[in-house]
Amino acid sequence: MNFGLDRLLAEPALRAPLTGKRVALLAHPASVTKDLTHALDALAACGDIRISAAFGPQHGMRGDKQDNMIESADYTDPIHGVPVFSLYGEGRRPTGQMLSTFDVILIDMQDLGCRIYTFITTLLYVLEAASAHGKEVWVLDRPNPAGRPIEGLTLRPGFESFVGAGPLPMRHGLTLGELGHWFIDHFKLNVSYRVIAMEGYKPDSAPGFGWPLGRRTWVNPSPNAPNLFMARAYAGTVMLEGATLSEGRGTTRPLELFGAPDIDARAIIAEMHALAPHWLNGCKLRECWFEPTFHKHARQLCNGVQIHVEDESYDHAAFKPWRVQALAFRAIRRLYPDYALWRGLDFKYEYTNDILAIDVINGSSLLRDWVDSPDAEPGDLDALTMPDELAWAVERRKYMLY
Repeated sequence: MNFGLDRLLAEPALRAPLTGKRVALLAHPASVTKDLTHALDALAACGDIRISAAFGPQHGMRGDKQDNMIESADYTDPIHGVPVFSLYGEGRRPTGQMLSTFDVILIDMQDLGCRIYTFITTLLYVLEAASAHGKEVWVLDRPNPAGRPIEGLTLRPGFESFVGAGPLPMRHGLTLGELGHWFIDHFKLNVSYRVIAMEGYKPDSAPGFGWPLGRRTWVNPSPNAPNLFMARAYAGTVMLEGATLSEGRGTTRPLELFGAPDIDARAIIAEMHALAPHWLNGCKLRECWFEPTFHKHARQLCNGVQIHVEDESYDHAAFKPWRVQALAFRAIRRLYPDYALWRGLDFKYEYTNDILAIDVINGSSLLRDWVDSPDAEPGDLDALTMPDELAWAVERRKYMLY
C-alpha cells in the first residue's frame, strides 16, 4: 500500500508539474514515508522539488503542544532553513505574507475521520485562502482510520467553528483528499486542486477497516491520538471535551475511556445495557480505575469505563462510538439527575462565546437536549440522527475516490 506522499516521491511524472515552482508543505508528526522519514526531509531531498516554506496545524509541525488550545509560534526550520508558519497561533488562516512564500502547497496530514478534528478545518481555510490568492493545493492522501461508516448529527447553521467547518456528520467516512473536493463544491471555491491518491487503500477490509494494520506504522498525528483504537472511538469520546468527566488525558489511553472520582462505573455500564443494548454492539465496555497526571481530575482516583475495540469481538460495521458515548451521558443523567455533567460557558471551547462546549462539538444543542430530557428514549435520538446520516451517505458518494 502506498500513501500519497510515497507515490509522489516514487513517481517523477507526478512531481513534474512542480518543476520551477515554489512549494510549501503543511504537515505534522505523522506526515512520514513508509520508512518513517518525515515529509519535509523526504521532499527536501528530491532534487526536482524546491521547498520554500512549511506550515504546521494544531499542536505544531512537531506535535510539541500536548493540550488543546495551546498555540504554536512560527520558527525557522534548523535543518532546511525554511520558515515554518503556525496555522494555530495568532490566527488560524494563512496570511497574505505566508501565502507570498509559495506557488503550490502540499498538504500531508493524517486525519482521524471526525468532523471536529481540526486538521480538516485547516484544510478548508487553506483552500479558501488559495482560492482568493490564486495558489495551487495538492493533498497527498492518507487513510481514514475510522473507515467508511457514517454517524452523528449534521452541524446546524450558526454552529460553525474551528471544530465545525461545515454541515458534516460527526463521523464522515471520507479521506482528507476526498473532503477537499467536497469543501470546494460546497463552498463554491475556485481553486486549482489535486489529490495524489493512495494505491491499495481498502477501507472495508479487515483487520484495519481503513488503516493498513500490520503494514504501516502508527505515528501520533496529535499527542493524544496514540493508536488506531483511539481513532475508532474518537467520534464519540471527543464529546467528553465538553463534559466535566475526564476523557483520559493525562493517562496512557486518552480518548478511549471516561471517568470521574464521583461516579459508579459499574452502575453506568449496567444502565447503558438496560437502556440501549443494541447501541453497544461491536465493542466491549470495561470498568476501570485511573488517576490522570494532568488535565481534568488531575491526581484524583477516577472510576471509569474503557471502550475496547481492539480484539476479535470488534465489529466495524456495528460499532457506533457516537451513540456509545451519548448513551453513557444518558445513563449518568438517569443515575445522577443533578450531576454537573456539562462544562459551563466560562470554558471557551475553541474560542467560541456564549455556546456550551458540548454544543460546539455536536454542532447544535440536540444531543445535550436529548441527554437532559427526563423522558428521552434512544429511539428519539435515532429519529433525529438517522435522516442526517442517510442524507450524508447520498451526498458523499460523488466524492469517494476509493
